Order: sequence, then C-alpha cells, then structure tokens
Amino acid sequence: MTNVTITSRPPEPEPAGERSRTRRSIAEKIRAMGLSRSGALLLLLATAAAILWANIAGASYETFWETHLTVGVGDLQLDFTLHALVNDALMAIFFFTVGLEVRREFAIGELTSWSRAMVPVIAAVAGLALPALVFVMVAMGSGYEHAWGVVISTDTAFLVGALALVGPRAPGRLRVFLLALAVVDDIGALSIIALVYTENFTPMPLLIAAAGLVGVYFTRYLPTGRGPVYATLSIIVWLAFLASGVHPTLAGVAIALLVPVYRPDRRDVEHALELARTFRQSPNSEYARAAANSLRESISINERLQSAYAPYVAFVILPLFALANAGVVLSPEILAGAIASPLTWGIIAGLVAGKLVGVLGSTAVMKLFRLGEFGPGLTLDRLSGGAALCGIGFTISLFIVDLAISDEDAQNEARVGVLAASVIAFVIATILFRVSDSLRPSEDTGLTLARPVDPRRDHVFGSPDAPYTIVEYGDFQCGFCLKASGSIQEVHSVLGDQLRYVWRHAPLTNVHPNALAGAEAAEAAAMQGKFFEFERALFADQENQRPSDIVRLARDLGLDVDRFESDLTSPEATGRVQADMLDAEAMGITSVPTLFVNGRRHVGPYDAQSLIRALEESQGDSAGPSGVPQK
Repeated sequence: MTNVTITSRPPEPEPAGERSRTRRSIAEKIRAMGLSRSGALLLLLATAAAILWANIAGASYETFWETHLTVGVGDLQLDFTLHALVNDALMAIFFFTVGLEVRREFAIGELTSWSRAMVPVIAAVAGLALPALVFVMVAMGSGYEHAWGVVISTDTAFLVGALALVGPRAPGRLRVFLLALAVVDDIGALSIIALVYTENFTPMPLLIAAAGLVGVYFTRYLPTGRGPVYATLSIIVWLAFLASGVHPTLAGVAIALLVPVYRPDRRDVEHALELARTFRQSPNSEYARAAANSLRESISINERLQSAYAPYVAFVILPLFALANAGVVLSPEILAGAIASPLTWGIIAGLVAGKLVGVLGSTAVMKLFRLGEFGPGLTLDRLSGGAALCGIGFTISLFIVDLAISDEDAQNEARVGVLAASVIAFVIATILFRVSDSLRPSEDTGLTLARPVDPRRDHVFGSPDAPYTIVEYGDFQCGFCLKASGSIQEVHSVLGDQLRYVWRHAPLTNVHPNALAGAEAAEAAAMQGKFFEFERALFADQENQRPSDIVRLARDLGLDVDRFESDLTSPEATGRVQADMLDAEAMGITSVPTLFVNGRRHVGPYDAQSLIRALEESQGDSAGPSGVPQK
C-alpha cells in the first residue's frame, strides 16, 4: 500500500498483502472498463457495417429492415417492421436500463441532493433549446425550419459508448452527469415528438398508461410475485404509449423511474443468511430455493434488473440499433447536395455548436455564480469534452428526420448532416479529453486535496481552526487504516488543539465485502452525533462487521437503533459515501490509507514521528486553515 505526498524521498514499497488487494481492485476496474469498451467497439463496428451495407447493396438493406412481422391472437394483432421492432421495442429496453441507473443516482447516489441534481437538469434544458435556435438561424429560408427537432436530442447509446472509448481518466462524476443529462434530454425530445411531430396523437391510451404506471409504483408492496406483475404492467404501459402516438421508448424511462431502489435491509440480509445456514445443515431443493429467493429479494429490483439487462443491452440491443439505423447512403450526388444544403449545415451547426455551447455555457454560468454543486472531477475542461459528445444525435435525430421531412432528397441531406455532426462531435470530444488529460494540473491528479476541508460537511476531530490538518481516505476493514488511525491519535496527543483530523470514505468494495456497509453505518451514526465513536468501534472489531454486528455496535453506543436502521438506507448516508468515493476516484486513490498533510498528499511511512515531521515541513508551503496550501 502506497501512502501519498509530494516529497523528494521515494515512496515506501507497499506491504505485500495490501499491494495484492490494491492490484485486485484495479484489475476489477480494468475488467469493467474493458466490458464497456467492448460494447462501444461493437456499436461502432455495427455502424460501419450498416453504412457499407446500405451503400454496397442498398436495396437489400431497405428490404430487410422493412420486413413485416405480425404478432397476435385472433383479431388482436400487432404488425411491425423489423426496423420498428428494434427502434420501438428493443430501444425501450435500453432507455429502461438508462432510467434505472439515473433513478439509482437520484435515490441513493451522487444526485440525491438538489444542488447536485440541478446541474445536469439545467444543462439538459439549455442543450435542448440552444441547438434548435442555432438550426433555425442557419436553415432560415430553406423551407425546413420546422425540422428543428432533428438537433435537440443527444443519442444516449452512442454517448455512453463514446465516453467509454475516449473519455478522460477517472470519468465517474462525468458519466453520472452525462447520464442524468441524457435522460432529461430524451424525455424532453420524446415529449416534443409527441407534441410537435406526431400527426395521430390519441390521448385516451395515455390514461391507460397512467393507470399502468400507478400499478408499477404500488407493485413494490406486494409480498410475492412482483416480477410477473412488473412484466405484465410494463407491456401494458408500452402498448398504451404505442397506441397513443407517443414514442414508446418513453415508456421505458417512465417505468424505470418508478422501480424502487434501496440499500439492502439488515433484516432481509440476516434472514437470507439464516436460510443459507439451514440449507447447509439440511441440503434439499426446498431450502435451496428459499435461500436463493431470499438472497435475491434482499437486493433492490433496480440493481437486479441493471445487472440482468446490461450484457444484452451492450452486446445485442445497441449493435442491432446501429445496424438498423446507421445505413446512410453516401452517393456522390447525395454528398454534393448535402454540401450545398442549408438543411445539412443547420443540423451540423445545431448538433455540434449548439450542444457544445448550450451544455458547456450553462454549466460555466452555474460555476461562475456558484449555482449547484459540481464536485471534484467535474471540471470545465472535462465538461467541455462531455458537452461535445452531446452533439452525437443519432437515434432521435434520425427518428425526427422521417417525421419532419417528407421529401426523400431532403431526408438524405438531413441524414448526412446527422452522420457528419456525430463524427465531428466525436472527434472534437476526443481532442478535448486528450488535451484535458495532458494538461491536467497537480490538483486534479491527486497530489493535492481536491476538495478543501469544510467543517459543515466533513467529519472533523479536533479544533476546526487548527493550523495543522490530516485528511485520511480510508476503509474500516483495512488493517493498515487501523494502524494509521493509531498513529494519528499519537500525533494528536502531542500537538493537541493544533491538529484537526478529517476522515473520508474510500471503501475497497472488491476486497472488503462489508466496507461499504460500514461506511454507511458510520454516516448513520453521524446523524446522531457519534461518528468518531462509531469509527473507533468499527476499527476495534474489523473481523465482525456484518449487518447484525453493526446494529449491535449502535446499541452498545447508546444510539436510537430504530432511527439508526432507518438512516442506514437514507439518501443522506448513501449519497455522502458515494460522494467521497467519487472524490477518491477523481484523485486517483486506489489504495488505503491515503493521507493528505495540510492538503498535500503524504508519501512514506505514516508512524507518528513521520507524520509530525511532515506537518512541520508543510509549513513551508504556507498552508492555511482550509487544509489546502495557499498560493
């Protein structure tokens, strides 16, 4: 384990046990990144295949995707083309999974507070309005000003894939921001399709959809059999959206936002463990089924569905979508017409410039006037790359081309504009991300503390105005963190009120299975004013931090146990831990403990004498009371 700081001395070698744990943690992240990049590469290959297919054998491309499928019984039948099946049905599943992830972030993740959530919401609104204005200005006089809807929406599928391919180092906060923005963007764009570009809008089926959505919400209260009920109601809602004329992919987002998400409840986990022990003592199919069902039910359906659908979305649905929609004919005649067409240039200007200026400009204004909370890692240089990626407007842009433009030649010119804008936006984003990473200052590479100490938010032990500050990013199950905690107590006994100590969470979830639960439990204890008492209790018994052990600790410390158990799964506790973990990711923290001495990352031994020496040496950096060196 490497502790951290700027110093002329070489860093101490990591202890073997913690070094192997760190490597396993990094390996898990690399595998996850590899999975998302594999899906993104497959998406790009499918896009290239569609373009080649449409230009080499265009007739077969159109004929294949216009093949009709009829599904039904008796007089109740649905007739779909293969193209519509992909865009209306399979893509509803994709938007459903995106909605699930955003719902989780709003419920127990990074967007639990309005100050954080308002940033992507306002950016999405600006990213809808400004591109439309730019398009109308450029396309004025072409006769196609009414097609402004082509440039309003970001393609969520390509956005996620492109970010995985060319995104910056430590993209955690940027990904959450872009996903939330994309969902708001999609809801706005699909609503505009319903209000502006739908000729056969029928409001009555939406009443059925509303009743179905109410049923989706209340299904969570059923004791058993929730899966079939969710599936049945989801199909009804989807069919109702389809019958109304509103694009049915919006049904996927609406359903996802109503699916419950929560941290596992202690009683459910303990019950699952009891059933597993019963099965171990008397193995039979009945106990096996009961244990498996109990384990599954202890995890929220939101997280179960995300895990279940993710591979199918990445490796089946998105490549099929690209194959069905990216077949743009690029003949010399069409390209020549597109180059001279204000419609084409209006689309390019709207998607590339409008999205970039709308998203980046709105976030820059919010930063300037300190509106909303951005957090470490969500800097303007990274936001500029993310804003550029928002110019990839494939999915809904192509939908609206067919709806808003009837002339076939103009449709081809518009499709060329959408394709060209998406390529240009991808290239610009790649350049911005590469430049951002190459020029990233030390504050953003983890050499200095990314977020200054704030006594109103942070857990501070000691005088808030102390001249010396140690900030620790740690894990309650890490033996080396226990050692560091003891050293810091020795430092405090020497320096007294001259030292303040701050704890922040960086649980190694791939190494310590109970570390995340311990961090959230400490936050629940903090809500009753006993964070550091709970911290010491967790360190005193690192081997026993299961849910029942955590509740026992709360009881021993005299906490209100009912309130404690309620706070364990509250957005305040889970969101606080998630925010610390994203801060750690933004600073490249991959091992614990990681210490910051007066805002500078500490490298070398962390015994008491070494820490005192580092604190004294840091005075040469003129460290101020915020814990960050003053310039």
